[in-house]
Amino acid sequence: MVTSVRHLGPNWYAPVMGTAIVATAGAGLPLGVPGLRTFCTAVWALSLAMLLTVLTARAAHWTLHRDRARVQLMDPATAPFHGCLAMALLAVGGGALVVGRDWIGTGAAVALDAVLFTAGTLAALTVAVAVPYLMAVHHRVTLAQASPVWLLPLVAPMVSAALGPLLVPHLPPGAPRATLLLVCFALFGVSLLATLLMLPVVFARLLTGGPPPLALTPALFLVLGPLGQSTTAVDKFAAVAPGTVPAPYDRGFEVLAVLYGVPVLGFALFWLALAGALVVRARRRGMGFTMTWWSFTFPVGTCVTGAEGLARHTGLVVYEGLAVALYALLLTAWAVAAAHTARGLLDGRLLAAPPAGPSGAALAGAPAPAPALTG
Repeated sequence: MVTSVRHLGPNWYAPVMGTAIVATAGAGLPLGVPGLRTFCTAVWALSLAMLLTVLTARAAHWTLHRDRARVQLMDPATAPFHGCLAMALLAVGGGALVVGRDWIGTGAAVALDAVLFTAGTLAALTVAVAVPYLMAVHHRVTLAQASPVWLLPLVAPMVSAALGPLLVPHLPPGAPRATLLLVCFALFGVSLLATLLMLPVVFARLLTGGPPPLALTPALFLVLGPLGQSTTAVDKFAAVAPGTVPAPYDRGFEVLAVLYGVPVLGFALFWLALAGALVVRARRRGMGFTMTWWSFTFPVGTCVTGAEGLARHTGLVVYEGLAVALYALLLTAWAVAAAHTARGLLDGRLLAAPPAGPSGAALAGAPAPAPALTG
């Protein structure tokens, strides 16, 4: 254990997030496929087991290798990945209420989600402030180093905003429900405005600095996270607003779900096409497997849930079809990333020391050299 967890970085929470979103996104599909919900519940149970495993391993990492943990925190390429902890807690907690309740019961699901939502939201707010602070005071980054990875701590509060409404119906009517809904709306604002500040930097870096290194190209998919998650959030607000907040604000949330969600999801599809083209280019140039391939899962999953919400609000078949198509992409990406990760764990290369240099720091937990796990 001492050797195996030394180079275990915070990016190892990404597989937890990517697995949990497969369960929650699949549960909302407009399909009557036999066994689909059972599959989703089983995947959620897997994500819960993965969360407990990674939490234990990371606790051992901080206990046994505090020096390495501090290096990861002070490394500008690795520090943003600390936002993955919050999102993993929130994703598994939300999944408990969406599908986990089928197996553990509603009472246990509510209790589990309440704990994970509280812990995840506190962690999200902490990293949303702490990581930009470290970047400004200690990391000394330049615009040439701008990366979609910088969005990770900023999108974490948006995950809280999107999943918090699931708990609203389980609170006493009146002020408790309204308070939680408006807290989630405030978290939506925190993440949205911070993302709007960061996205131009990332886009400008891409256009003026050229494509990222091959191993980091999948990280371009991270931009989909705040887009799909914010579209999902406004859908969840609209779902619980009636009876929670007074008129006309309840109706306002319903209007916002469509007027915000349609253009933002449209931009997400634009970015998906652009990022996908760059990934194909990188793959043709020898891009091998690294842990950044998990960027293909959770961000795409948030677009699935966003499309599902728009399908419910607009009644348009086109959004139902979009949700199904994106879920097929998500399921394929998850299966590929999971298979490569399992193989890398079995042969020990994913827990080896990362390659030297800034890209290697960002890929803590990736094999060295990266092309070693192509296939």
